[in-house]
Amino acid sequence: MKIGPYSLENKLILAPMAGVTDQPFRALCRRLGAGMTVSEMMTADSTLWHTDKSRLRQIHQDEPAPRSVQIAGTEPRQMATAAQLNMQQGAQIIDINMGCPAKKVCRKAAGAALLRDEKLVGEILESVVNAVDIPVTLKIRTGWNRQQKNGLQIARIAENAGVQAIAIHGRTREDKYLGKAEYDSIAAIKQAVSIPVIANGDIDSPEKAEAVLKYTQADALMIGRAAQGNPWIFREIDHYLKTGSPLPAPTAEEKQFVITQHLQALHQFYGETRGVRIARKHLGWYFNGQPDYAKERKLINQAETAKLQLSIIRCLFIQNTNEANTDREEMAA
Repeated sequence: MKIGPYSLENKLILAPMAGVTDQPFRALCRRLGAGMTVSEMMTADSTLWHTDKSRLRQIHQDEPAPRSVQIAGTEPRQMATAAQLNMQQGAQIIDINMGCPAKKVCRKAAGAALLRDEKLVGEILESVVNAVDIPVTLKIRTGWNRQQKNGLQIARIAENAGVQAIAIHGRTREDKYLGKAEYDSIAAIKQAVSIPVIANGDIDSPEKAEAVLKYTQADALMIGRAAQGNPWIFREIDHYLKTGSPLPAPTAEEKQFVITQHLQALHQFYGETRGVRIARKHLGWYFNGQPDYAKERKLINQAETAKLQLSIIRCLFIQNTNEANTDREEMAA
């Protein structure tokens, strides 16, 4: 899989997700097998970049290549300027968001709302491609709604504008994240264009990844929500695609080590106070559905220091290990 001059280590890409794919999480997913990651969506309005939120979303020079940053906006010249500024700050790929279904984005006619205006889509893409000398990629949905599924037309516009890869989520904007993703539209787009096509939507297991690749003939896969609380999914899928056999699940010891490292990275990146609070949602994903976490949730959410947060997690793993040892002893008896 190549995007411009960049060869990816494998066919697996971490999807851009606002509030999720920050620098600590991107670094973690790369270590655990993602071939590429994409930053959180940044507004194209550079006058807003002075805020801590925008500053921390910017690509950092020390991140592994290829460094891809996603921008969102509606005005071609502003989008071009944003692309140039991000390139100067270390971005090696510019990704354009035309797939976000969030109301606050679509109300501004950005994200997936742009799919309703194919002329404007072409103007934005051409403006950005001509403004930078690095690859430009595009993320879309299959259309605005099921009656206006124009993903194929948008893909052709993108290819003609010089976009070098396109990721397609197998839902319309109207679908948001409801129901099941469909892959017929992605397969049709793959057959219609010569640029790399990346399939996205409901890829949550090695078996599903293999099936989607075979059905769509896509060049790569983009994984989003399935990586929340499960960054190991990248190495599991990569191993399965290469060998045809499943990789053993991570041990409790490895999970504790990875989660601890992730929390420490968040504390360092955001500062203790903010890092502790941001870590809470990641902990919710890591321990989703586990009764032991449900019992400790209130205590974890009330923890205001990094030391206390890490201590609670350590105790939670010790408790689980002790219970597992007790169960094994009882079975042996």
